[in-house]
This record gives sequence, structure tokens and C-alpha cells, in this order.
Amino acid sequence: MLALAAGVTGAGLTAHWFITEAPPARSGAVVGATESIAAGRGAAVAERNTRPFEPAALRQAVRAYLGTRPGKAGVMATDLRTGLSFGENEKGRFVTASIMKVDILSSLVLQRQRDRRALTAEQRRLAEPMIRESDNNAADALYSAAGGDGGVKKANKSFALKNTTPFAGSWGSSLTTPADQVRLLTNLASDKSPIKAPGRRYVLGLMGSVLDEQAWGVSAAARPGEKVALKNGWTPVRHQGHGWAVNSIGRITGRDHDFLVAVCSGDSPTMEAGVSTVEHVAEMVVSTMRDSH
Repeated sequence: MLALAAGVTGAGLTAHWFITEAPPARSGAVVGATESIAAGRGAAVAERNTRPFEPAALRQAVRAYLGTRPGKAGVMATDLRTGLSFGENEKGRFVTASIMKVDILSSLVLQRQRDRRALTAEQRRLAEPMIRESDNNAADALYSAAGGDGGVKKANKSFALKNTTPFAGSWGSSLTTPADQVRLLTNLASDKSPIKAPGRRYVLGLMGSVLDEQAWGVSAAARPGEKVALKNGWTPVRHQGHGWAVNSIGRITGRDHDFLVAVCSGDSPTMEAGVSTVEHVAEMVVSTMRDSH
């Protein structure tokens, strides 16, 4: 993936977005926005490939795939452009690991906004490695600054998160659902969010500039030229299950689509197995929604 500049946020941070290169490893689909295809021909290709969205068939396919995989998983996806949504085990509860860092930062941004204050220079200094590099020490400090589990719980009520439980003292042990994670992403993508536009751009800008080695997960569902902003989480679990928790949440923006996607998994025997499950489910769901109406 390539990180390309996309402007300057209201908080003064240059926002970057991962833009997928051609051809993607997991997709052989034709990109409607490819420059070499004339607009009329591109429209005709898109029209031929469009078919009615059949969530029951997609659910059956996702369940069949997950039946071959170790562990468990759940997915939620929404296309803000077409209004299509899909979920499978979207209300299942999963250990957050580092996807919780988006909730931490979003909560802190909202709190500071309501106090009519911007993030401090130190908070911004910590936020960048927390999201881009998944720095745990930075997350510890910002979780405390946000009021810990109590402060994040209060912010989550404003975000309409119904099934996310911030864990006292250990943010990585928090529990969430794919449906709640898409609600959180919606709060970063929608004008109806309690977070004002500069704050939303700030958080998404950091998610669009994660380190290359952490740019896996929902990005597997992106097509060439599409923008991706994401955050992944991964951790071995001992007291809340076994094996690995591996999660990915993010936004994929293209010419005709604006996907918000969350895939969570648990009890995978290895991190690699969890990553494979998460990426395959994301690609299955997004590609089907993309080619439907």
C-alpha cells in the first residue's frame, strides 16, 4: 500500500490515506475508476456486474467459510453511499485488543470539545503513535486522560455504543461487538456525529496513516485507488478465552462506495490464522456489497 497526502486536518495534522496499488493480492475485480477505461464503458461494466443484494446468500457463504476456520468471528459492514448493510454475528462479544484505541481517542476528542478545548500538545504527541504504531504506553496515558473506563463509557453513550464495555485499568481487555464498532466508525464519518468535523478528520487522518506493517485487515477488501483508514488489534488471550483475538475496523472510500467495516475474531490458534480469517471475511462481504444494489 501507498500512503498519499490528503490535506490538512483542523487540528493541524497532515492527514494521510492508504491508497491501494494495482493489482491487489486478493481481488481480480475490474476497477470502475481505472483511468484507461472510458467513462461510458466503465458505467456499462458496472451495470453488468450489479445484481440484487441477497443478504441471506451472503450470510450462508460467510457461515460456511467460518465453519472451516478455527475460532470464532463476527462482521458488520455498511455502505454509506448505497445504504446497504450486512451483519453476521455482529452482536457477538469480542475482546477489543488495540481497536479500543480508536474509542479512547474519539472519547478524549469529544470530551475536550465539550470543554471547548483542543487536545493538548502532549495528547496529540501521544495520539499519533497510539493509532499509527499501536503504542500501548501512549494508550495507557490517553485512557487515563479520558477518565479511564468511566470516561469512555460516558462518551460511548453519546456515540450510541450499546454493547461495548471498557475494562477498568486495562483497555485492551475491553469487550465490544462488530455492530458497535461500525457505530463508532459512523461517528467518525457522519455530520450527525457529536464530534465536530475537525475532530473527525483528525482521528480518521491518523487511521489513514498507520505503519505499512499494520495496514492489514479490512484493507484486503479495498480495490486499486480506494482510500483506507483503519485500526487493527491483536493479542493472545488467557482469561477471556484462549488463543488470539484479532480484529480490524476501518473505512474504505471509493468512487461509488463508502464502506464502514468491522471484523472481530477470537480463539484463533495463531495471530496469522486470525488475520487470514479477518481479511477473507472482509473481502467476501465488501466485494458482494460492492457488486450489488
